[in-house]
Amino acid sequence: MRVAKAGTGRGRPSYLMSIIGVALVLFFLGIVGLLFINTRQLSSYFKENIEVQVILRDDVPEATAQALKDSLARLPFVKTIEYISKDEAYRRYVAETHDSAQVLLGYNPLYASLNFKARAAYVNVDSLQKIAGQLQQIPQVREVFYQQGLVDQLDKNMQRIGLVFLALSILLALVVIFLIDNTIRLAMFSNRFLIKTMQMVGATRWFIAKPFDRKSIWNGFISAVLAIMGICMVIYAAEQILPELRVLQNNLQLAILFVGLIVVGIFISLISTHRAVMKYLRTRVDDLY
Repeated sequence: MRVAKAGTGRGRPSYLMSIIGVALVLFFLGIVGLLFINTRQLSSYFKENIEVQVILRDDVPEATAQALKDSLARLPFVKTIEYISKDEAYRRYVAETHDSAQVLLGYNPLYASLNFKARAAYVNVDSLQKIAGQLQQIPQVREVFYQQGLVDQLDKNMQRIGLVFLALSILLALVVIFLIDNTIRLAMFSNRFLIKTMQMVGATRWFIAKPFDRKSIWNGFISAVLAIMGICMVIYAAEQILPELRVLQNNLQLAILFVGLIVVGIFISLISTHRAVMKYLRTRVDDLY
C-alpha cells in the first residue's frame, strides 16, 4: 500500500489536469443543455402568450357570460381566462387604434368575449382546431378566433430547432465521450508503472483497480461540480445583462441538468479509468516504455 500511495502522489499533477479537462468538456455540454432548456422554456412562454378569443353573441347576458367563463376556466387546456365586456372591448380598441368607430356608427360594433391563454402543450394547430370546434358548439358562442398563422409558424420553427439540437446533442455526446476518455487515459499514463508493479508483486486485478476506480469517481464528481459552478456563473452574468431571462428559469429542469452532468462525469470517468487500468495490466513490461 505504501507503493500505491507514493505512486498516487506522483500522479496528482496529471489528476489535476484530468479534472480540469473533464470539467471543461462537461461545462460545454452543460451550456448546450442550458440552451436546450431555455429554448423549450422560450417556446412555452411564446405559446402561452397566444390569445384565443371566444366571441360571444350580442344577446348573451353578462351573468351567463361570467358563468361560461367559470366553466371554461376548469377545462384542462385553459391557463388563464378573462371576460371582456362590449364596453371594455371598445375602450381597448380606441386605446390601441385611436379610432372612435362608435361616433361614426352611432353604436358599439364590438362584441363581448372570453379571452383565454392555453397551456403550452395544447398550443399547436391540431389541438387548437379541435378546441375551437368544441367551443363553437356552445350556443352562446358566435365564433372563436386565434392567430392560426402564428401558431403554425411557431410549430414549424420549433420542429427545426428541435432537429438542430438533436443533431448537435448526438455530435456533442460523441465528442464528450471521446475527449473525456482520452483525457483520463493520458492521466493514467503516468501511473502505468505503478499498476504493473502492483501486478508483479501479486496483487489481484480488483485490488489494483479499486483505488483508481474510487479516485475516478471522486475526480468525476469534482469535475462536474466545477462545470456546474461555471454554468451558474454564466447564468448569473446573463441575467445581469438581460433580467428578462429570469422569466425563463426553470429550477427543476436546471437541477435535472446538473444531476445529469454529475452522473455523466462520474460514469465516463469511472469507465475510462477502469479501461485504462485493465489495458496496462494486459500490457507487457517492455511495452510500457
